Amino acid sequence: MAAGRTRRRRASPERTRPSIFWPLAGIVVPIIGVIAKIEIEGEENLPETGPYVLAPNHYSEIDPVLVAAAVWRLGRAPRFMAKESLFRIPVLGAALRATGMVPVARSASATGARQTLETAEKLVEKQAGVIVYPEGTLTRDPDLWPMRGKTGASRLALAGGIPLIPMAHWGAQRILPRYGKLSLWPLRKRVRVVIGKPLDLAGFTDRSLHPAAQQEATTMLMDEIAHLLEGLRGEKAPPTRWNPGDHGQAETGRLEREGEA
Repeated sequence: MAAGRTRRRRASPERTRPSIFWPLAGIVVPIIGVIAKIEIEGEENLPETGPYVLAPNHYSEIDPVLVAAAVWRLGRAPRFMAKESLFRIPVLGAALRATGMVPVARSASATGARQTLETAEKLVEKQAGVIVYPEGTLTRDPDLWPMRGKTGASRLALAGGIPLIPMAHWGAQRILPRYGKLSLWPLRKRVRVVIGKPLDLAGFTDRSLHPAAQQEATTMLMDEIAHLLEGLRGEKAPPTRWNPGDHGQAETGRLEREGEA
């Protein structure tokens, strides 16, 4: 291969095989192409085949669509974690299952741990990836830096020996500010995406089921996401992750008052 040339990625079977993703992509991708110009760095860090857990930052209601478009462009089917309760809603639940979305285990209880293990085994069996927002909701940080993470992404990766891949993106707030109004003009606003190298989780192998190890892995993950975001923003992240509990904020759901602290 000539110096300076980048090898073209192969689309995985989960994208090339006919599925519900084809008509969805046919509708969504052209629309996203009009409102956003997505630039991707580190694409080699997302495996072309096999399971993975991709963990992005979350600061805009529209960023899941942008993340999905980026993952689809890289040849993988964008499956997300979704609240288990949503799968029990008749029509919505059927749609979630049809697109291969993954029910999230909300707790580290015995039931939650069993569900996490079963989910990890299915990802390995199907050689599929999943996108998990480790913050669990839109960041509460006033400056949109990643806040304290939850252990769902690390639990899933550790349970299945699956690559845990940090991801950061910036620019979605110019299209849809957090809890704000959609801004379409000018068209094709720049959105930068960077995919980091899979985290080295070898030190957690012997204690992957321990909550302390899962929290350590989560802290490592959030630090790396913040580091990637620093490169995109050209700024330093706060030395301490924002903790909603320290500011009287709910851990999940809509943050009603932007100035709440």
